[in-house]
Amino acid sequence: MKQLLQSAIKGFDRLLEILLVVCMVVMFIFVFINVVLRLGFNSGIDISEELPRFAFVWMCFIGGVVGMRRHSHLGVDMVVAALPVFGRKICWGISQAIMAVCSVYILYGTWLQHDIIEQNASAVMQVSMLYVYGISYLAGAAIIVICVVNLVRLFLGLVEESELIDVLEEGMEDAIEIESEIAEQATHKGAKA
Repeated sequence: MKQLLQSAIKGFDRLLEILLVVCMVVMFIFVFINVVLRLGFNSGIDISEELPRFAFVWMCFIGGVVGMRRHSHLGVDMVVAALPVFGRKICWGISQAIMAVCSVYILYGTWLQHDIIEQNASAVMQVSMLYVYGISYLAGAAIIVICVVNLVRLFLGLVEESELIDVLEEGMEDAIEIESEIAEQATHKGAKA
């Protein structure tokens, strides 16, 4: 059962990554074609302004879910890093609860505006705006699930100490790896001498 759940989670992650790539490709192709047509032929494609904008909205919401899953959002860890492990667990639990509540509001707000969004049509493509802003249903629900699972793991004691500080400076992992290699080389040189 656990393997089935893990494979479903990996499949969902993979689907989100594929959707991100599709959104980027759609944005690139339509904007590039429109620039070429405008500069070279004084023409353009009508949907090439609207469709990339919709793909960008999807990319932002899906990227938020992927960032939440990978613990790669920006944050400040100065205070949390100074706390003992128990304090870090409390802060991590509070942050997960706050993010879950905010995601509930995203989901609830989208549901409240569902009829209005559904009845509005886009200016050029004339599709329901629910196809654009409906992505907040997926993003809100996915982040709620991630936060609730994290809270359950915290209460069961399954959260590792390394997870309690989500913020890693860019390149920090590489710097740690390089430092350990330098120390290892110094040990080998000292042993040879």
